[in-house]
Amino acid sequence: MIKYKINPKYELEFKDFLVNIKEHFSKNNNSIHKARNELKIINYNNTATVVKAFRTPNIVNQFAYAYLRGSKAKKSYRNGMKLIELDVETPEPIGFIEFYERGLLKESFFISLHQPYDFLIREPLYEADFKDRENIIKQFAEFSYELHQKNIFHKDYSAGNTLVTPKNNGNYTFSIVDINRMQFKTIDLNLAMQNFNKLWANELTLTLIAKAYAKVANIDETKAIELIIKHDKKLKQFVQRRRAIKAFFKGKK
Repeated sequence: MIKYKINPKYELEFKDFLVNIKEHFSKNNNSIHKARNELKIINYNNTATVVKAFRTPNIVNQFAYAYLRGSKAKKSYRNGMKLIELDVETPEPIGFIEFYERGLLKESFFISLHQPYDFLIREPLYEADFKDRENIIKQFAEFSYELHQKNIFHKDYSAGNTLVTPKNNGNYTFSIVDINRMQFKTIDLNLAMQNFNKLWANELTLTLIAKAYAKVANIDETKAIELIIKHDKKLKQFVQRRRAIKAFFKGKK
């Protein structure tokens, strides 16, 4: 059994592609990312698409995604359409499809248009000599403020999930990806500064972000800096403890 939904804008052109996505995916070798999930660029009808294949969930989530909550592919599509509606840059969704066996979700795919970009926000965040670095980071903070003003909380707001493209006169376009974990809710200053903790940036870079954010938001700069560093340290300490615990039990084996 399959379940799918396609962006009405692309129904005529891409329906066959969507329902036969497993065949297209298996025959294509243009993988651009492969970890828990895999992404491939696949050209269809002279259009470049990005297809994200989500790994088979564990047995509990096979049931949960089937009956209790939407799959990651479905959430990616839903969130992408919402972002487009809110005039936020993200690769335009084409559709999603889910494959079931005995009532349980086994495989799922999310398809979007391929969006060219020049670099990821990771590069100016981590490379001290990156060209126009400070300006890019300031504009990224302003873009993040715009997301928060639209009640968008990207739960995977990491350094690899924002695409950056230069425009004219020193301006940049930012586009967000990996959007299956997202909330739409009111965001206060504390939550806004927490949203930057997965960037894994150093304190100087986080301070630059907080200052730029505070300026555009017309809020207390000192408080913003204090909060962004607090949330960054909290996450890093949590990850370090978890790694230490894993290493301890691994050594006991």
